[in-house]
Amino acid sequence: MNIVFYITGLALVFIVGFISSRDRKKIQYKPIAIMLGTQLILTFILMNTKLGVVSIGFFSMLFSKLVDLGVTGVDFVFGGLENEKGSVFFLNVLLPIVFISVLIGILNQFKILPFIIKYVGLVLSKLNGMGKMENYIAVSSAVLGQSEVFLTVKDQMDAISKRRLYTFCTSAMSAVSVAIVGAYMEIIEPRFVVIAIALNILSALIVASIINPYKLSEEEDTLAIESQKKLSFFQMISESIMDGFKVAIIVAAMLIGFIALMNGIDYLFELVFNVSFQTILGYLFAPIAFIMGVPWADSVQAGSIMATKLVTNEFVAMISFTDISAGLSAKASGMISVFLVSFANFSSIGIITGAVKALSPKQGDEVARNGLKLLLGSTLASVLSATVIGLFL
Repeated sequence: MNIVFYITGLALVFIVGFISSRDRKKIQYKPIAIMLGTQLILTFILMNTKLGVVSIGFFSMLFSKLVDLGVTGVDFVFGGLENEKGSVFFLNVLLPIVFISVLIGILNQFKILPFIIKYVGLVLSKLNGMGKMENYIAVSSAVLGQSEVFLTVKDQMDAISKRRLYTFCTSAMSAVSVAIVGAYMEIIEPRFVVIAIALNILSALIVASIINPYKLSEEEDTLAIESQKKLSFFQMISESIMDGFKVAIIVAAMLIGFIALMNGIDYLFELVFNVSFQTILGYLFAPIAFIMGVPWADSVQAGSIMATKLVTNEFVAMISFTDISAGLSAKASGMISVFLVSFANFSSIGIITGAVKALSPKQGDEVARNGLKLLLGSTLASVLSATVIGLFL
């Protein structure tokens, strides 16, 4: 039965992508087939082999330990406040981002992360036949996040074609930042966070290849990574701390605003229609969840969480998900968890437009014009990743 729903979920992605495609005749099916096969093999290894289980366990334990270490700093400043009256989300989940941001800064300072990102991207480009920069952006987005990734290719932004820009931005919106992975793992099952990060890299490239097909000449297929300004070690530490704190504050502000807004809308809908807004969204998205492979009994609740992520952000949806996860099947829970691990939502359109516009006003305007199509592509990438994991649950 799982294979049937994998086929229907895949068909949904292809049909919507095909309808939205800019030039269907240019779609290259061989790279797409290779990437789909790679997703299946990778997921099988991660879910069903000792190597995969040990690898996921290692990364889960690593980020759990990093969060614990981050909490020691929080505990020193707030004097154990986070332990009073239960868990405080901002202190226990968000503020440890500061410590993880410092570690990322150190790995960047010593060129460890850039080396890994560059050569993983090059290996991936050999596998799927797509451009070097396409694969570099896809991999680095999963580490650096949707805004920071463009800084590494800033001098090439003006020369990038409109079609390549769409692929880059779809990858960026389909990814997450390593700095907040630990926060995700505090809310949903860590193994699904790890799997989603790996699957989303390929899912974004697959969807972009359908919606936005093109061929590159040898002259176009170049990759020149820009080095950021060299800071002293302690300058870098200070900037990383402030960057991490800004992320924590921004996420907290978004949560305050969006959760209050959703509760306000729910209140109005219940007052007028005697049904919550999230329930209505759940019924609208239930067929999509079912086609992906979510059991019908769970499809309305799953659809509600999926829609919440789309109209707000992944953190708001994850918090809503924790309220209902105990009543869902293991398959539905795993699929929703994977779907939630990405930046594919309406607010990301503004974030990514601003990031690109700061480097190239012309290209920023192009991103703004294609905002809804970028959201469609990145959401389809999340659908594809969730469909793949459903095959193995």
